[in-house]
Amino acid sequence: MSPRRRLLIGGFALGGLALSGLVARRSPALFNTCRAQLPAATAADELIQSAWAGVDPARFLDCHVHLVGTGDSGSGIEVNPQMESLFHPLQYAQRLFYLNAGCVHDAPGRIDDSYVERMQNLIDGLRPGARLLLFAFDRFHDSDGRADPQRSSFYTPNAYARAVAARHPQYFAWAASIHPYRADCVEELAAAVASGAQAVKWLPPAMGIDPSSPRCDRFYAALASYGLPLISHAGEEQAVHGADQQAFGNPLLLRRALDQGVRVVVAHCASMGSAVDVDQGPDGVQRSCFDLFARLMGEARYEHLLFADISALTQRNRSEEVVRAVIERSEWHPRLLNGSDYPLPGIVPLTSPAEFATRGMLPQAAVGVLETVRQHNPLLFDFVLKRQLSSGAHHFSPSIFETRGFFERKAA
Repeated sequence: MSPRRRLLIGGFALGGLALSGLVARRSPALFNTCRAQLPAATAADELIQSAWAGVDPARFLDCHVHLVGTGDSGSGIEVNPQMESLFHPLQYAQRLFYLNAGCVHDAPGRIDDSYVERMQNLIDGLRPGARLLLFAFDRFHDSDGRADPQRSSFYTPNAYARAVAARHPQYFAWAASIHPYRADCVEELAAAVASGAQAVKWLPPAMGIDPSSPRCDRFYAALASYGLPLISHAGEEQAVHGADQQAFGNPLLLRRALDQGVRVVVAHCASMGSAVDVDQGPDGVQRSCFDLFARLMGEARYEHLLFADISALTQRNRSEEVVRAVIERSEWHPRLLNGSDYPLPGIVPLTSPAEFATRGMLPQAAVGVLETVRQHNPLLFDFVLKRQLSSGAHHFSPSIFETRGFFERKAA
């Protein structure tokens, strides 16, 4: 983990009990105060009104939202015990920040339900028609396709994601998570498609998936036949522990899926870390994951297969150069999809509007408004911040925020 990320989250893990006290006091400098309705003056601010200019809310689908909890509703969610142990202060701290970001730290016994209710409240604070794509999350599996809960950070069953979306279709769609080494992966995919899943979500470094492995081929063939997109993390992973196999975050490993006709969405534009340039062979030099991702985006054969989401790009552990590059590469914008990485926008230290203003990428007058918005609605905060960001004369295109059609395409 990078020193900066340790400062932003791990640095607060000086003691679990002390951190719990800070959460209880809800210092707005560190924690989301979890207020509800925006103040009327803020809701009417031109900054928010202009953010929706050119964006049809009915086509707005935040395509990167984590469905988490503790399993207290009978959902089947599992959380690694290390995240609840003071003997693992970093993971303990992360858990407290995640609970606060989702505004469920004051909901003992009903965290699962409160997390969903909070998301509904936040969507109500957007515009009518806006929806979220909720991620299931499969366990770590070994090379023989056996699940290993001890090496899994958390587990959100497909059945639970499906049920939440079915109960609240005006708010949510859902994405399945299926490990491709599972013996039943193709059957599970068929069941997910039949139940309305709009994508499959992978986090290879934490789940133990090598996207370039022949073990994935039968799953890729099924994905391509259904026309279902694969949303796969690429780049260094820092938020979720598990297998910790960072080499599996190499974006070049996704060539195998692309070459079999799978539509691939590279989460976060592979905006962190470095990886071996395997195009030069297994002993290739290390290059930034973002540069390797940019190489793939430049290959004409992948023009209609390779996409990326812009979730997490505004976090402080992303370099200014990467953020500017994504904003300025307007030829990429038709292939970019908006995602928030919720609940992370609710973790106050992770994103700093003031830093963007100092860089000249955000109007100084926007900082105070955005900070107020974040304390009430992190989803709206993430959206407005991205809509206001600039690099010179360049902005994120409004089309990036109209992602619903991408996920509603028919099978190939």
